[in-house]
Amino acid sequence: MRAVLCKVHGLPETLVVEDVPDPTPGDRQVVVDVKAAGVNFPDTLIIQNKYQFKPPLPFSPGGEAAGVISAVGSAVKGYSVGQRVIAFTGWGGFAEKLVADAERLLPMPDSMPFDVAASFVMTYGTSYHALKDRAALQSGETLLVLGAAGGVGLAAVEIGKALGARVIAAASSAEKLAVCRAHGADELIDYSSEDLRERIKALTEGKGVDVVYDPVGGIYSEPALRSMAWRGRFLVVGFANGQIPSIALNLTLLKGCSIVGVFWGDFTRREPRAGERDLRELMGLLAAGKLKPLVSAHYRFEQIAEALNSVMQRKVTGKIVVTP
Repeated sequence: MRAVLCKVHGLPETLVVEDVPDPTPGDRQVVVDVKAAGVNFPDTLIIQNKYQFKPPLPFSPGGEAAGVISAVGSAVKGYSVGQRVIAFTGWGGFAEKLVADAERLLPMPDSMPFDVAASFVMTYGTSYHALKDRAALQSGETLLVLGAAGGVGLAAVEIGKALGARVIAAASSAEKLAVCRAHGADELIDYSSEDLRERIKALTEGKGVDVVYDPVGGIYSEPALRSMAWRGRFLVVGFANGQIPSIALNLTLLKGCSIVGVFWGDFTRREPRAGERDLRELMGLLAAGKLKPLVSAHYRFEQIAEALNSVMQRKVTGKIVVTP
């Protein structure tokens, strides 16, 4: 089979496409013939050896994929050859075949396209865990989403609306904000041309926001934290900006607010039943039409550097996928 391989740690240009032996499943594993694989910001980190999970070299990146089961281990129950599934494995998805532990699978609805399925679990799983489990976002509260047009950001906009929140989307261009509006955002902030704190103050009549969803980091984290309401929750989701901000902890005292970490990948490993519950609930929201995943581009294996660089440079709206 063909696979994108990380043989040395480095930037996307160091990745190669090579023929490798087909995988075989262990007793509790399956082999999935990959139809599409989602591209996520952690993929850009794992190839540089900067992510929390560090697979041994060589490996194929790609944390989530969708396809059809072609082989099943002897101890696997509930899955069969020919079944359509979503696999969320952390790596291995940028290949024609993927071996996955059975507990890292999710049955795929027949009506769901492979590209949408391949780009759903990590972004929506992360955002649902952040807003529902970590922030306990309540109907009627105000949610600010930074980087709102990206994969996890746009998912947070939709989930925030589904949970009954008033959603303020912040992004870096009018084009990105138009996408946020189309996916349910109530208010918009272009932080490339507007003062973030002043706009939040105006939009909330000085009360501040109840929850901040921050997958970006960098220069906007502190002004967002300073714009929180009493008992607010600031969600640390990631650092797509590339800069981990230093925060003055006296701000949490003055606001009576919380800074809450969000690590969905480890959550699903440490609390698998809660993770499964969240995914079932997300599938229910999807079936009800409350979530509308956006896949904005498709790439081939040979274009993997271009795809990953688009993510690193924050040019992506919604999600992009790689197809064998």
